[in-house]
Amino acid sequence: MLSDIFFQQTASYTKTEQEIIDFICRNPGAFLTASISQLAERLGISDASLSRLAKHAGYRDYKELKAAVTGALSGAGPAEKLQGSLSGDKGGGLDSFLSWQQSCLQKTLELIDREAFEQAAELIASAKRIFLHGKGASRCLAQLLHFRLNRFGKDIFLMPSGGTELFEDINRLRPDDLVICFGFQKLPREDSVLLSCASQNGCRSILFCSRIYAAETSPADISLLIYRGEPEEYHSMAAPMAVIDALVVQVAAAMGQSAVKPLERLHSLKQEYYRTLPG
Repeated sequence: MLSDIFFQQTASYTKTEQEIIDFICRNPGAFLTASISQLAERLGISDASLSRLAKHAGYRDYKELKAAVTGALSGAGPAEKLQGSLSGDKGGGLDSFLSWQQSCLQKTLELIDREAFEQAAELIASAKRIFLHGKGASRCLAQLLHFRLNRFGKDIFLMPSGGTELFEDINRLRPDDLVICFGFQKLPREDSVLLSCASQNGCRSILFCSRIYAAETSPADISLLIYRGEPEEYHSMAAPMAVIDALVVQVAAAMGQSAVKPLERLHSLKQEYYRTLPG
């Protein structure tokens, strides 16, 4: 994957360098076709900033960095496999698409911060009330997390996607609440407002994201970085769903019997009324 060029480095990048890295990962084609001066002008930085990034990332110069990016894009990577599956070419279809999904899962496994994951599970397990927000396709992820955590007896709320109704729930936030948001390609304005209000109210927050720079500069207390594919290709939902399922299992382990008892009561209810409300 393209971002391996940077994530394999141990250097600590500046804010400007993180922005450059994020642009390169999101727009590899534009990076490869533009000259150093054209790219610098587009990003509103100096040529020297791009040269410094290349050396900071472990390359002799900007030219060698470009060569590395070209190499990272060569071969049958996820984009080529997905394109094949969508076009119906030989080698595409179900096998190719599922193989690409596997690569998204593997990349997520490499990128996600284990400590942040553990902290997120502890926050969810200990939270008295949880507010979830997802917009667009991300709403299905919020709904999945709502369904799973509700079974543990959690006091959990699925917030409106947008509009003035969102403020009704924001107005209910208390210092001991937890806010969970999903902002992959970019952070929705609603989530930006929600995270800001959560911080002002003393709430803790978790953000699921897929951009390097967003994870580094997120206003959330914890950011979980998930790989969903390159910017120009179909974005996987398998990786975020897998992380959510893993998180739910970790939360259950942290909650112990307090998570098991609601499930036992649920099972008893189903057994008692299975003839009245078959299932």
